[in-house]
Amino acid sequence: MKKLLLSVAVLAMSTSFAMADTVRLGTEGAYPPYNFINDNGEVDGFERELGDELCKRAEMDCEWVTNDWDSIIPNLVSGNYDAIIAGMSITPERQEVVDFTQNYTPPSPSAYAALSADVDLDGGVIAAQTGTIQSAHITTTGATLLEFATPDETVAAVRNGEADAVLSDKDFLIPLVEDSNGDMVFVGEDIPLGGGIGMAFRKSDPEMRAKFDAAIQTMKDDGTLNELIIKWLGEDSPRF
Repeated sequence: MKKLLLSVAVLAMSTSFAMADTVRLGTEGAYPPYNFINDNGEVDGFERELGDELCKRAEMDCEWVTNDWDSIIPNLVSGNYDAIIAGMSITPERQEVVDFTQNYTPPSPSAYAALSADVDLDGGVIAAQTGTIQSAHITTTGATLLEFATPDETVAAVRNGEADAVLSDKDFLIPLVEDSNGDMVFVGEDIPLGGGIGMAFRKSDPEMRAKFDAAIQTMKDDGTLNELIIKWLGEDSPRF
């Protein structure tokens, strides 16, 4: 009986220690306004503010980890961090590898941007970030896909003539187009892709995922999530 009680006590202590562990949130840090590194070298943006609030509501201590986009899912699965909060759209292909929370942004449009309104979107060269819903979409068209590791490189490819246009989240492109003094313009129609953006977790962490899922729901219910969307993504961005 004493051994049984001791075993239960040890298990309880182990569980409490496990629950007290810091949750490591993985993000790219290169996709404003969702996530970026500010002048102080810290993760900033919509997802930083959102993630900090979700951790508070889930009653968890969290720390931020940055990781290149092209390895962000493999490094979650291998245990380098505990969750992804990095502008990641929910797709069936990704759901085969990781589990998502409910979306914390509604599905928002992707858009083409170019240096001229006369570019050939169907037969030209289109830049997109590797491993994104935009790069996958381009492969279904007649255009030639030119992939880059970071979103900034996709825009640079258009500016230096490597690509005819870039396809990316419109929320990412809007400030770039607006600040280009007319050099860059939106081309063609917006394209709805993905099922909105959510947090991704290892399939072995359903309890942690459920805590953050519940926290997202409370922010939807009290309107604070819409407030953050307006603050960071703009009045015209879809919201709940």
